[in-house]
Amino acid sequence: MPARIYNTHRTPMSTKVEATIEDLYKVEGKAELVNGEIILMSPTGLLPGYAGDRIAFSLFEYSQHRKFGRAVSDNKAFLVNLPHRKSFSPDAAFYTGPDTGMKFGEGAPVFAVEVRSEGDYGPRAERQMAQKRADYFAAGTLVVWDVDLLSDDVVRVYRSSDPTRATIYRHGQIAEAEPAVPGWTMPVDDLFPDK
Repeated sequence: MPARIYNTHRTPMSTKVEATIEDLYKVEGKAELVNGEIILMSPTGLLPGYAGDRIAFSLFEYSQHRKFGRAVSDNKAFLVNLPHRKSFSPDAAFYTGPDTGMKFGEGAPVFAVEVRSEGDYGPRAERQMAQKRADYFAAGTLVVWDVDLLSDDVVRVYRSSDPTRATIYRHGQIAEAEPAVPGWTMPVDDLFPDK
């Protein structure tokens, strides 16, 4: 984590040191490196966790059948090189970048999913989510899902080709992630365990 810098007399010269990717590797749990700081991400509730897992499972089946890409579940990191952001940790993703073995993924996933947790509501949260989508697109992500399990507009699909306008999918509909995951679809109702 960021540490203090001391001069030779052991008095603090600065209380802020930019965190590095090496620092991020040492964090236990989910985190992202933004504005030189490691941002810890709290655990999520059962329903958002179920939705993220269900999306990752569906992407896994797709990647196995198509022999294309890699499905990624929660608590994985992708390294990017934006001026203010050095990593992402989406709730689910589809990745077509290089195999990095035990290291974080290199580059943004082509498809990223952010499932709203209990604290992801209100004007501040909306601004933060819009900024994170903009960061995803700047890093090369093609499609971002904003999954809101408390709304009638359950899945909002944002594309890098039109980043501020969402395609909306509701209960009873089939959502997609074109062009990031060609031919892949998922029933919106599959995001809920009792549907």
